Amino acid sequence: MLQRSLEGLLLEGLQTSNVDIIRHCLRTYATIDKTKDAEALVGQVLVKPYIDEVIVEQYVQSHPNGLQVMYNKLLEFVPHHCRLLREVTGGAISSEKADMVPGYDFLVNSVWPEIARGIEERLPSLFNPGNPDIFHQKYSISMDFLRKFERQCGSQASVKRLRAHPSYHSFNNRWNLPVYFQIRFKEIAGSLESALLSHVEETANESAFCLRATNVLWNCLSACWSDHIYLPLLAHRFYKLTLQLLSRYCVYIKELSACATADGSVTESKSLPTRGKEESASLSSEDQQTGLAADAQMSALSTRQLILIVADINKIMEKLPELIEVIKVKLNKIGFKNMEIIKGALEDLSSSLSEPLSTINNKISMDLGESCLIYFKSALEVPRLYRRTNKEIPTKPSSYVESALKPLFQLQHDYGNKVKVQTRQEWLRGALSECTHKYYETVSDVLSSVKRMEESLKRLKQARKTTMSSNTPSGGMSDDNKIRLQLALDVEYFTNQIQNFGLSIHELKSFAALIELVQAAREQITTE
Repeated sequence: MLQRSLEGLLLEGLQTSNVDIIRHCLRTYATIDKTKDAEALVGQVLVKPYIDEVIVEQYVQSHPNGLQVMYNKLLEFVPHHCRLLREVTGGAISSEKADMVPGYDFLVNSVWPEIARGIEERLPSLFNPGNPDIFHQKYSISMDFLRKFERQCGSQASVKRLRAHPSYHSFNNRWNLPVYFQIRFKEIAGSLESALLSHVEETANESAFCLRATNVLWNCLSACWSDHIYLPLLAHRFYKLTLQLLSRYCVYIKELSACATADGSVTESKSLPTRGKEESASLSSEDQQTGLAADAQMSALSTRQLILIVADINKIMEKLPELIEVIKVKLNKIGFKNMEIIKGALEDLSSSLSEPLSTINNKISMDLGESCLIYFKSALEVPRLYRRTNKEIPTKPSSYVESALKPLFQLQHDYGNKVKVQTRQEWLRGALSECTHKYYETVSDVLSSVKRMEESLKRLKQARKTTMSSNTPSGGMSDDNKIRLQLALDVEYFTNQIQNFGLSIHELKSFAALIELVQAAREQITTE
């Protein structure tokens, strides 16, 4: 009977905004140890009707900003309808301690339970993770509402009570974050796997990267920490996925490296490592068989493809610090400070990514060297051009030298803005070292042959005591000396072009010997 009278009196006080009646009723409830009943009464009579009126699923779904509007109206309830209760119980800043009735927390025990109940019962579609984009948007708006509601609590103690309330946990647990992550995992990891199957396809549009696979990798890494995908409570999972993506790309690069050095043979492509079936983005058996069949038919990588691979590896390594900074900002917001662990793991993967570079760089240098060497062999044809042809004294280098250097000029022109200068210099140095050595051997053979021919002709002349007009025309240069001069001009032009590449001739194998060889040939011309 007493409790029923108190209920009627409390309702009257709330309806008439009579502070004295409200204070008297709440003190009486506290005296008889029925504070929970008072809070439940406020929840049922004052809060529930408002909540049921505001939370309307049809409105939320039919309006573009329906959810945000609904939450704004819910936040208006406390300042508009709970002002007197908060003043009396000390939940408002303006409350006077002398008139305060302790022991109540209407926001935690009356308002929030009804809000949580109303959302869970009247808006069940809110928690559906089927569409990850919509889920992320709704979750983000809802968590923002929750933070604003917490700020309406009168104290830190009230916030702690709110976070410990069963309805608070129930509301948060309704958001199926593991399922959301599984969907995102399949999207992100699946897109990378698909791109890796494209082998070394170049990007179709303007991009910081040369290959589609690398471009997709960076997009995937960025997606993990983007505002429209990342969620703070899933930070550990997105970090793990980041490591998995980079690790998978490392495997891909190592496979390409093996392909580059094994006459086109490739190893079986592997899917992203996963902890279980739920986090799997692996290919179906049919897709795997199709991919392996394509790999089996794949020919050896071209020099251009190898160059683009190196360019992308260096670009990824260059951009990883950007990713680390993005991750740092996200993790700082959730209180994680030990960035050395995060940075160390990513740097380890960066080191792993750089491991195949030496092999690929050597292959590029070798391929470039072979492209040049084909033309340097034309030095063997120089004697044929001058012997018994009565050709004029040479004044310019042979065309084969320029042809031999054309692949190197092409490298500078085509990849100057894609590959670092140091890397290009390394390729040039490797290619020219081998070429120079082979060129030295060729020139040496030609000059030795000329010398032998010259000595043979001299012996023949002495035996016959006749003059070989074709070899030594009166008042002119001999065919043998024309050959020597032509080779000297060729080597001098070759030397100048190497210096134009920014290389030192002392860095190249056999170059000093080559210069000495043609200098000796020139001196022989002047002494005759």
